[in-house]
Amino acid sequence: MAEWRKIERDTRDSLGEGTLWSARDNALYWVDILAPALNRLSLADGTVQRWDMPEPLGWVVKAESGGLLGGFQSGFARIALDPLSIEPIGDPEPHFPGNRMNDGKADRHGAVWCGTMDMAEEEARGALYRLAPDGCWQVMDSGYMVPNGPAFSPCGHWLYHSDTALRTIYRFPLIDNGLGEREVFICFAEDDGYPDGMTADADGFLWVAHWDGARISRFAPDGTLDRAIPLPAKRITNIAFAGERLDRMFVTSAATGLPESEFDGALFEVTSGATGVAPGIYGG
Repeated sequence: MAEWRKIERDTRDSLGEGTLWSARDNALYWVDILAPALNRLSLADGTVQRWDMPEPLGWVVKAESGGLLGGFQSGFARIALDPLSIEPIGDPEPHFPGNRMNDGKADRHGAVWCGTMDMAEEEARGALYRLAPDGCWQVMDSGYMVPNGPAFSPCGHWLYHSDTALRTIYRFPLIDNGLGEREVFICFAEDDGYPDGMTADADGFLWVAHWDGARISRFAPDGTLDRAIPLPAKRITNIAFAGERLDRMFVTSAATGLPESEFDGALFEVTSGATGVAPGIYGG
């Protein structure tokens, strides 16, 4: 039976998201989009550091050139810590000032895949972008209300991405630096809540966080439910494998829209019995 523990710290997240394991730093990074803030948990001593951000930050990935690359409301930027510095790269959506980035990851080829969304969640004007190592970006898919994921199969053949508002997870064939035709992979029922962040394990199973579903689930490569792990927070948001053997699972949650509680907005470590895949690194 899976077990979980809450990571003790002084602050709960309004909207915890964007989990990232860094072997280089022996640490787990994650963002609090609405605070906005960037958090770091040291796996060496269990301490948590938190940096205030100037605007909503949806995700971070490691950069080959050093430091982190982040997806801010105003676009892509490099982030250095200790001391904090932020260097803007570019804004893919200056025509949508009310949009922000929501979730993103680097692939094995050094590119970043990330989604944008209307912060007010009124219009389906979000898109899925690919940021190449040379700093050029392009729209890969569009028409999203609340994009989430993405995740990559360990074989490298599939990209998973969701529109949380539609309770739908899509699957795309990865073809060179592009995508094949989008197909519906998993549909959540009302009782499941909404699919949020996700990651694949080394066996090719997809782990998905349930917003308003108080659990994480593991789905087989054919999309069938393998198992579910209940958690004490209602709005579960993201999942990452961490540690030297990638066998430690960390899960974020959100407190936004909920009454004060011990668990909503907490970071959890879950004993899942699964092993993850090393995250990609941005090649720029």
